[in-house]
Amino acid sequence: MTKPSRYDRIAFVASPSSEAQAAFSQLTRDYGNCDLGEADVVVALGGDGLMLQTLHQNMRTGKPIYGMHRGTVGFLMNEYSTHDLRARLEAAHESEINPLLMRATDVNDRVHLHHAINEVALFRQTYQAARLRILIDERERMSELIADGIMVATPAGSTAYNLSAQGPILPINAALLALTPISAFRPRRWRGALLPNTAYVVIEVLEGDKRPVAAVADPRPFRCGCCSTPATAWKSVFCASNSAIEIQRAAHCRTAELMPARLPLQDRSAGRNP
Repeated sequence: MTKPSRYDRIAFVASPSSEAQAAFSQLTRDYGNCDLGEADVVVALGGDGLMLQTLHQNMRTGKPIYGMHRGTVGFLMNEYSTHDLRARLEAAHESEINPLLMRATDVNDRVHLHHAINEVALFRQTYQAARLRILIDERERMSELIADGIMVATPAGSTAYNLSAQGPILPINAALLALTPISAFRPRRWRGALLPNTAYVVIEVLEGDKRPVAAVADPRPFRCGCCSTPATAWKSVFCASNSAIEIQRAAHCRTAELMPARLPLQDRSAGRNP
């Protein structure tokens, strides 16, 4: 008698690209396509952007996500193959991560919470560099950083924007976060720091009236400082000058609905992300 697979019921999602849609058609024809609510696993067909979107959408379900590369960038994805998919799922190595939680308070004292699986980043919004103060676990670690911005990246996000900003690549199961400046002007030679993933990070926006900053948790940005015109493409929230952006591991939050996200299942042979 054949032993039932842990992943008999598969839900497929795909990016709009022709390559991903062709893979979606073939795989759903070969393996069926279970309703997302009843699936044992979600198979994402596309690039890292689709993987990030799928992780956010399924963060509270506890379902594992298995990505296959049918997009542009695929650091988080496995190689694409239609052969014996259920056996690949059974053999895949499963990892869990805790997303970051970003907390920001706007000028009306309303608190906004956003999760980030890759990184939380702050960017200057005018020609003037951002002026920031950094506190770790309620202790001041840098009284002034003048830069285009700064980010806190998870191991999953260390191969994304963090890498392009010359931040370190972190092993996927490392209990670390990367604190990486973006084009630092002062201190000029500061390249960032490695933090334990339990760190509570507060980044204060200094002179926000003069130097407005946008804070972004993955693709969910909003404005900090008195920037007069919000970007219509973003869901923006105006934060007071000298406001603070708080960043911590989501597992530390006491809200019942905040559950650890599950990383993509990865082939044991895959070496895209250490």
